[in-house]
Amino acid sequence: MTPDKPQSKEIPGLARFDFESFRDQQIAFATLNLFVLGALLVLHALFASLLGEPSPALLLTLGIAFLLKMLELLWLWTVVRSLSESLADALVWSSLSLNIGLAILLAFLTDRGDSPYFVLLALPVLQAAYRFRLPTCIGVIIVSDSMTFFWVWHFAQFHPATYAVEYLEAGVISLVYALMGLLVWLLVNQLRRDQQRLVHSLDELESTKERLVVEERLAAVGRLSSAVAHEIRNPVAIIASSLVTADRPEAGEQHRREMYSIARSEAARLEKLTTDFLSYARPNHPARSRIDLSEILGYVAEIGNVQGVNRGIRIDIESENGQCADVDRGQIQSALLNLLLNALDATPPGGRVAIRSHRLSDNNVEIQVENTGIPISSEALSRIFEPFYTTKPHGTGLGLAISRNIARAHGGDLVVARNELGHVCFSMTVSDTNRVDKGASNHG
Repeated sequence: MTPDKPQSKEIPGLARFDFESFRDQQIAFATLNLFVLGALLVLHALFASLLGEPSPALLLTLGIAFLLKMLELLWLWTVVRSLSESLADALVWSSLSLNIGLAILLAFLTDRGDSPYFVLLALPVLQAAYRFRLPTCIGVIIVSDSMTFFWVWHFAQFHPATYAVEYLEAGVISLVYALMGLLVWLLVNQLRRDQQRLVHSLDELESTKERLVVEERLAAVGRLSSAVAHEIRNPVAIIASSLVTADRPEAGEQHRREMYSIARSEAARLEKLTTDFLSYARPNHPARSRIDLSEILGYVAEIGNVQGVNRGIRIDIESENGQCADVDRGQIQSALLNLLLNALDATPPGGRVAIRSHRLSDNNVEIQVENTGIPISSEALSRIFEPFYTTKPHGTGLGLAISRNIARAHGGDLVVARNELGHVCFSMTVSDTNRVDKGASNHG
């Protein structure tokens, strides 16, 4: 709900007051009023032989009414930004009164028993049906019908030749006003009830959605906690077992050193697991700076070459010199190193790994790591970014999850772009905020 919409208590049978809807309704009625006034004047001029030439007083009255409605339209379009419900009701009542009074006044000025200007009485009936409760709507219908009969009676006082058929016509018109008003009120009221039910359903849906989100978060925390406990329990158990074994009197010096070595190895694995988990659970906000992407790719490839050379795997870099982006150097290097080491592990001896970067648009850069290994299985592909999911014997299962968090923190994402024999490609996109800011300032 926007701040400039006033609130009011909900009235049974009516929807909650909404200024925007009310203004649209008033604009529609004011426009309709202008159309009716113009159409009546045109009809009067066309059938002047029957109705008589429009008098200056009639033209002046129509001109004033037209001007008032134009001012109301202008006020609703340009001046009014909010309105209380009481003032809104006052505006509707003034419009009702204007049309009822205008219909009677124009009837006097035309001085005919069948004055066409009584069509204006239909507008108050419609407005009351749209805006008010049933008793008020019926009251407006009675007033409009009474004005119709009053005019026939008044005309008969000065024109004794008035026929009874005039009263019959007044009765038919009154019946039309009553049926029109009641039917419109029923339809509008039904729409309002449907709207209230829809709003209530949406509120319940939103509440249910919030509960489901909370439950999903709790379930995710539970799954994560279970995974953390599972991953930590094994190295802790191995460390404890190794220390107990080494502490036995019958254990020889060589055996003790082996147990201590196992304990140190598992402690290092536990430390890495804890570090990776903290990196995943509490990712740092990127400290962006203008970086040459070819430098990052070269640095990561140099680290990977140590492992690649031993297995005859060639690492190729495909990047233009001077291709810069506004990123966090440390985070992007860490994410790419995770991708590269995974690619090297999945590449058979003598294979090839390619690291490439290119600009997708003025605001986005894509970095790809592709290897010539076998495709990722469908089961692994569906869970590959889940924390603690890994197919490696000694992996933590957090590398890809951390890398994806880094990409998303940079306004991009990490996805498997290609998964075919000889072409397994991970694609990481990041937004270049420097370009975005420059574009915004240039357009500003």
